Amino acid sequence: MYFLDTLYFNNTLKAYLIVGCIIIVVLLFKRYVSRYLVTVVYKIANRILKNINKQDFCDLVIEPIEWFVVIMVSVFAIEKLNFPTALNFSIYGHSTQDIITRVVPGIMILAFTWLLLRLIDFIATVLEHKANQTADAKDNQLIVFFRDFLKVIIGFIGVLWIIKACFYQPIGNVLTGLSIVGAALALAAKESLENLIASFIIFFDKPFFTGDTVKVNTVIGTVEHIGLRSTRLRTADRTLVTIPNKQMVDSMVDNWSMRTARRAEIKLELHVQTTMLAVQTLTAFLKQQLQLKNNWINSYEVFVKEINKNSITVLVEYFTEPIALNEFDTLKEALLLTTLQKMEQENIVIAFNNGHAL
Repeated sequence: MYFLDTLYFNNTLKAYLIVGCIIIVVLLFKRYVSRYLVTVVYKIANRILKNINKQDFCDLVIEPIEWFVVIMVSVFAIEKLNFPTALNFSIYGHSTQDIITRVVPGIMILAFTWLLLRLIDFIATVLEHKANQTADAKDNQLIVFFRDFLKVIIGFIGVLWIIKACFYQPIGNVLTGLSIVGAALALAAKESLENLIASFIIFFDKPFFTGDTVKVNTVIGTVEHIGLRSTRLRTADRTLVTIPNKQMVDSMVDNWSMRTARRAEIKLELHVQTTMLAVQTLTAFLKQQLQLKNNWINSYEVFVKEINKNSITVLVEYFTEPIALNEFDTLKEALLLTTLQKMEQENIVIAFNNGHAL
């Protein structure tokens, strides 16, 4: 016992052993303690969100809870020790004891903030899973938007908390200083603020949703993500295009997914010597073919649009349901091939101008 009462760096060997054993026990049993805490939190969350997956919940929060428990227990255990006077020296006018006193709360705040961010991710995942069971895409966009927004708010509160706990600065003075600095930063980061405001406009105005196919200026793609600063589109070449939200708001956005129909046009330039009977036969055939596809085609028009010295123009215009593009192209191809076959049967040729087809 006398040996354990020996002082080393202002603390007995017994004190060091007790603190070391506590930390070792926590490290060895952190998984079990964390799982117990996760179970308690899961029961509370399950009462609110209903039917949430426990494994998914554990995968997201178990790691931050483990380290939060380890940090908290270690801090409270080490606090029982006396700070060694031999290690108490100044760095730029601050003692090492004061520096450690400031750093430790910051580590605890970071661990707690990490846990909150993981909880937000999990809640968003659960809500997104439920939103996927509905046909409305608005719910998904709402969840993603507020998930990112809440994580920014939590991060900002965490920074303010660290400033207060580690630097002993009143939050009111900090916010006042930030307002002045913010005004200067607002001028320097004008575009970033415009993109942030534009993200709110997109959210409330709802010109498009995640999964919609849109055309912005010359870019055509499917919306994969709507963030606080930019929107990402997946193009037909499978590239990912990032467009600032300000441009998405200021530009003319053509939402192809909101179309009520697809329009197709076939323009036939027939030789000017084509007989009236052949023209009538061709137009009647085209109307018959379009009528046969009434399960796809909503309305159509077939008429002789123009007669000039070079050709007789027959125009075919029809509208289909807003079907997928590949189905639309297949339908148009079938109609073109049957039209070409009929023209060959009736000896109808395309008009030529100076030896070249029109």
